[in-house]
Amino acid sequence: MNRPPNFDRLAGLYRWMEMASFGPFLWWCRCAFLSDLGACRRALILGDGDGRFTARLLRANPNLHVDAVDASPAMLRSLARRAAPHAGRVRTHLADARHWQPPAPPAAPIYDLVVTHFFLDCLTTAEVQALAASLRPTLSPAALWLVSEFAIRRGWYGRLVARPVVQGLYLAFGWLTGLTVRALPDHPSVLHASGLILHKRRTWLGGLLVSELWSENPPQPAVNPTAAPFYAN
Repeated sequence: MNRPPNFDRLAGLYRWMEMASFGPFLWWCRCAFLSDLGACRRALILGDGDGRFTARLLRANPNLHVDAVDASPAMLRSLARRAAPHAGRVRTHLADARHWQPPAPPAAPIYDLVVTHFFLDCLTTAEVQALAASLRPTLSPAALWLVSEFAIRRGWYGRLVARPVVQGLYLAFGWLTGLTVRALPDHPSVLHASGLILHKRRTWLGGLLVSELWSENPPQPAVNPTAAPFYAN
């Protein structure tokens, strides 16, 4: 297993790099299903970067408690600073999420929300599979898994636009952080195999950005993940 990328040097620039490259779209992607999370009480947030979403989620849901896991000390400090008004409801864990393990049942917290915004793209498909397997025992039957990611649609747009953009991002972050992953993982297949069902999906920029809400028991008819209009390379 490779060492985690080092995002420390980007902590102070992360928001501005994001705005310069994609404008508000990444933020819209993160917040697309914020209104669906009001009933959640305990969340596990993996790799939230500078913590803007964690702080926004805590403001929106005053009954929520958060465990935030990140391998970057600088990013965790930024998250703690942004979430400071809600410090009693957030615990930070400095750890590689691929190795971090919540306490074993029955002592484990039962999460009803997992958040992975632009985090799974730092993992291989096998690593996403291992992560899902380690987290499933700690999820409640009604748990939601919120995903924001890059995607590559089938067709000319995927070949000529999305694929070069994604490859360029991997090269840039490889140089800046040491990230060794070079292809998007097939997270839909992994989450579906772990027993979750795709409940909602929204896309932006022609499908380059996707926000998804997965759950074991969605309250509305699910979308068939095999029909997802993107592939994972």
